[in-house]
Amino acid sequence: MGKTSSKLNKNDLRELESSTHFKANQLRKWYKDFVKDCPDGHMTKEIFEKIYGQFFPTGNPSRFVDYIFNVLDVNKDGVVTFKEFITALSVTTHGSIDEKLSWAFRLYDIDSDGYVCRSEMLDIVTAIYRLHGKFDRSLGENDEPEWRVNQLFDKLDKDKDGKITCEEFCKGFKNDPAIVRALKPQDTSESVS
Repeated sequence: MGKTSSKLNKNDLRELESSTHFKANQLRKWYKDFVKDCPDGHMTKEIFEKIYGQFFPTGNPSRFVDYIFNVLDVNKDGVVTFKEFITALSVTTHGSIDEKLSWAFRLYDIDSDGYVCRSEMLDIVTAIYRLHGKFDRSLGENDEPEWRVNQLFDKLDKDKDGKITCEEFCKGFKNDPAIVRALKPQDTSESVS
């Protein structure tokens, strides 16, 4: 993968069909769109930020993009290949609740040490607030990232050791009916628009 070809070869297509929740026609469509934006077959952080930013015109996506890109770039070579991109997209749109929560944990575990500490969670939550254009201390304490992080730590850090394991993260969010509803896998029979 990562070739400049406008088509996926049969082997890559078969591999992605077996390792993702997408069908061949969906993969071909996603690949066509990917190479339109990334003709050399690799997505840079700058390209990703430009694309991602279109969905959040009133916010500042740059910090959040850094964190997302870090999770997408599985082999840490500074670019995201189509395979890395479509694999993440498959998990985040059609994966099971456990797959989605594990992926989200990797996003929050910025230093990849197996734990989410308060500062990591604050960095991500602050980035999310900025992404949505909502980081403004004048909004009141209930809208501040620090308040949200304290709320999440109270809920997730069951052993109160100041860090959240993947197990605590997943179990805590799976006990929240609103989160579970939001994370339910989408119907994979839908076509890509």
